[in-house]
Amino acid sequence: MSKGSSHGLRAPGPHRVVVIVDENSNPFELGCATEVFGLRRPELGRELYDFRLCSAEPRTRMRDGFFTLTGVADLAAADSADTLIVPNRPDVEVSRRPAVLDAVRRAHQRGARLVGFCSGAFTLAEAGVLDGRRAAAHWQWADAFRARFPAVRLEADVLFVDDGDILTAAGSAAALDLGLHIVRRDHGAEVANSVSRRLVFAAHRDGGQRQFVERPAPDLPDESLAPLLAWAQERLDSPLTVAELAARASVSPATLHRRFRAQLGTTPLAWLTGERLTLACRLIERGESRLETVARRSGLGTAANLRVVMRRGTGLTPLAYRRRYGAGAG
Repeated sequence: MSKGSSHGLRAPGPHRVVVIVDENSNPFELGCATEVFGLRRPELGRELYDFRLCSAEPRTRMRDGFFTLTGVADLAAADSADTLIVPNRPDVEVSRRPAVLDAVRRAHQRGARLVGFCSGAFTLAEAGVLDGRRAAAHWQWADAFRARFPAVRLEADVLFVDDGDILTAAGSAAALDLGLHIVRRDHGAEVANSVSRRLVFAAHRDGGQRQFVERPAPDLPDESLAPLLAWAQERLDSPLTVAELAARASVSPATLHRRFRAQLGTTPLAWLTGERLTLACRLIERGESRLETVARRSGLGTAANLRVVMRRGTGLTPLAYRRRYGAGAG
């Protein structure tokens, strides 16, 4: 849940996610929000979110006139959102509707969680809620964003930024990364992995958007890391080292580092730690209460190291994580 969500403003029920659709909004990000937050999850036996769309006008022309959206709620629906996803549009130099910006400000003032996909960071910044805060935006618009909103701390190399009650994704596909991160934050790693499997999308993509920035193609492109990653994921409980990964890939450790940086935007060790943390979270959610067992089976070694990695990665201790997401948690 977002910090300070105003559940007292409406009847109890699933966490309500509302998406504002504005003139020239991008259909892809709207589809991402619908896929992650709007679909029924019979395989989970419960509904994760109450999802709805709203718009300032009865008829909203989507990007480049591809289609016109009708039949959605008016902007008043934004006032009942626990999480409000703001409009994103390709025409970043055009100001958003005052009514939309006012709805964003009201949501922020009452403690709702705000989410911007891709150019949605421009909407949040124009509403004035990002001043002094961290944010992500598409690398192609980074210079324009910094010039227009110098008070915002733009992080141009990451896929998304979680700044507590305001979260932003760098690009179109990064909307899925951020959406799954929100599900993981709200419901735990096991549920997020279930949603990601249904999407046929990685539950967690390591690295940042630097890997997608335009650059000359190498004469001899590196081979895919996918086989090595799959091999390592089956052996997370083993004391894998970077040297062993490099030997498995038949390259030097230096070459392996370069491939990880180029293809994933991270290091082999950071990738391993992230995979082990995800496994540790899933073991706790499935009912394993012995920290030494979780640490050993996830490859994190000791309970002490498990505590350090979990607090750094999730903001929670193993005990707090179990209370929030473990078997029988409400």
